[in-house]
Amino acid sequence: QVQLVESGGGLVQAGDSLRLSCAASGLTFSRATMGWFRQAPGKERGFVAAISRSSTTTWFTASVKGRFTISRDNARNTVFLEMNSLKPEDTAVYYCAPVEPDGRGSWRNAGSNWGQGTQVTVSS
Repeated sequence: QVQLVESGGGLVQAGDSLRLSCAASGLTFSRATMGWFRQAPGKERGFVAAISRSSTTTWFTASVKGRFTISRDNARNTVFLEMNSLKPEDTAVYYCAPVEPDGRGSWRNAGSNWGQGTQVTVSS
């Protein structure tokens, strides 16, 4: 079973930056497109960003374009999310997962489980 361990969240002020990490095991990491999702209180979990196997292509939801960067280290089975110019609306629990196209122009978890997530709270 795929295991995903997210870390790096915290409480920050608007305009600050955070770098999230996700360590993955139980899969051939270098062959997986990896992504980040987030779930705010009272809302459904939604796609944030994805990165191709060789890091040549990235995808972002519109609300984070230009502020977030996704990267990966295949030697360490780790994917990162660099978040800059954070806004209160970025407050959520952030999750990573191997991803696949959802057929509607976005991405979904290609596996059957999620990690525990990491809480990001942005104060105004």
